[in-house]
Amino acid sequence: MTGLLTAVLIVVFSIGPAFIEKRFNLTTNEPLESVSQEAQALHQSLTVVDLHADSLLWGRDLSKLSDYGHVDIPRLLQGNVALQVFTSVTKVPTPLLLEGNTSDSDNVIKLAILQRWPVRTWFSLTERAIYQAKQLQKLAKKAPDTFKVIETQQDLNDYLSQKQSEEQPLTAGLLGIEGAHAIEGKLDNIDRLYKEGFRIIGLSHFFDNQVAGSAHGVSQKGLTSFGKDAIQRMEELGMIVDLAHASPQTINDVLKITNRPVLVSHTGVQGTCKGARNLSDSQLQQVATNGGVVGIGFWKTATCGDDVSAIIKAIRYVVDKVGIDHVALGSDYDGAVRVPFDVAHLDQVTQGLRQDGFTDSNIKQIMGLNVINLLKQSLPA
Repeated sequence: MTGLLTAVLIVVFSIGPAFIEKRFNLTTNEPLESVSQEAQALHQSLTVVDLHADSLLWGRDLSKLSDYGHVDIPRLLQGNVALQVFTSVTKVPTPLLLEGNTSDSDNVIKLAILQRWPVRTWFSLTERAIYQAKQLQKLAKKAPDTFKVIETQQDLNDYLSQKQSEEQPLTAGLLGIEGAHAIEGKLDNIDRLYKEGFRIIGLSHFFDNQVAGSAHGVSQKGLTSFGKDAIQRMEELGMIVDLAHASPQTINDVLKITNRPVLVSHTGVQGTCKGARNLSDSQLQQVATNGGVVGIGFWKTATCGDDVSAIIKAIRYVVDKVGIDHVALGSDYDGAVRVPFDVAHLDQVTQGLRQDGFTDSNIKQIMGLNVINLLKQSLPA
C-alpha cells in the first residue's frame, strides 16, 4: 500500500503541473495569417518588448522549447523578443471573478505544493515572489549565452549593445510583481524584493490589499496611507509603478503623487472593449500626461476579440487618443488566458500594424522602443 501511494504521489507531482497548465495557458488554435517577407524583415529589425508574462508561476523549464504554454527561451528567440517582463504571481482568489473578489482564498498555494516549492513559500507571499525571482536567475545561469536578466540602466544599455553586435540570438528578462500584497504590509520587504531583482511592482491584482484597491476588488478604494509610503520607497529605489488591475481611484491617486512615469503593463481600453479593468479615455490621457506607457493585452476581455485585428484595433485607439509614444505590447502570456498566438509569432502583430497603415518608425515604437525609452530613464542607474 505504501509503495502504491508513493507511486501515485510521484505521478501527481511529476505530471500535475503540466496537466494544469495545459488547461489554462491556451491559444485559440485558429490558423494564423501568412506573414509577408516585408513584415518578416521588419520584425527581425525590431527591438521587441512584451510587458507581461506569468511564466514563472507554472514550474516549466523555460530553457527548453515546449509544445504548451506561451513563453520559453526558444520561442522568445523565434519571436525576436529583446525583452520579456516576467511577473511573479503570489496569490489568486478562488473562484476568480472579474469583480467583487475578496482576499480570503488562495489558489497559488495549490501550485506551490504541487510544484514542491520550499515550505517557507506556503506561508509567505514575499517568499513566493523571491522564489520565482530565483527561478529567473537560475534560468540566466542555465542559458548564459542566450538569456540575460536586466536590473539597471547599465545592464540594459550593455545588453542592447551586445545584442546588436553579436550574431548569436539573444533575449532578456526583467522582473515584475503582480500585486503589492507580496510586500505583506512591510516597507522593508520592498527593499528585499529590490535586492532580488524586482524592478516593477503592480499595486494590485485581483483583490484589494494593504497598498491599493483593485478594479476586481470589493472596496473600489484607492491608495492607502501605507500605499503612499510604499510608492515613495519604490521611487527612491528606482522601481516602476504598474497600474494594471488597479481601481480607478487608485489610478487617480497614484498619478497625483508620482514623480516618475508609470506602466499599465497589460490592459485593454474602454474605447474598443468595455470591461472592469480596461482604461477609459480619461485614464489614457492621465497616463500619457504622466509620460507613461500602456501595454495592450492579447486576451478576449482586453480586446473583445480572438485575433490579431482586435489587438491592432486597441493599439490604434490608444495612438489616436494620446499619441504614438504611449502604447506597447502587454500580452499576459502564461496568465491563465487564451490568446491568438504564442510569443514565437509576434510577427503577426508587426504585420497587422503594417496592414493598418502604421509606418515602420511607428511600429518600432509600439513593438518595443516606447518601453525601452521608459526603462532607460526609470531603471536604477
